[in-house]
Amino acid sequence: LPWAVAPLFEHWLEEHFPDRKEKVLGRIRHMRGSRLNNSQWHTRMTGEGIFAEQIASLFRVSCRHAGIGERPTLSTASFQRKKEQLKLF
Repeated sequence: LPWAVAPLFEHWLEEHFPDRKEKVLGRIRHMRGSRLNNSQWHTRMTGEGIFAEQIASLFRVSCRHAGIGERPTLSTASFQRKKEQLKLF
């Protein structure tokens, strides 16, 4: 979690899910090496461990099911060569 978001997220959890707050924060810490934030360049947008692998797997399956990420074949039907401009005089 970004530094500015972490306290806001913790407060939101406390208000809406006080019984699950520690479990949610514990899972985030587990994926982030015991921290809520990881600002290292190559690892800040990734997690590690079993929970991160489960989330990544669920995301891949959901994308495949929804058809997200599939690239359609390239069609040149929309491209037309510009016609020459008519002479004005």
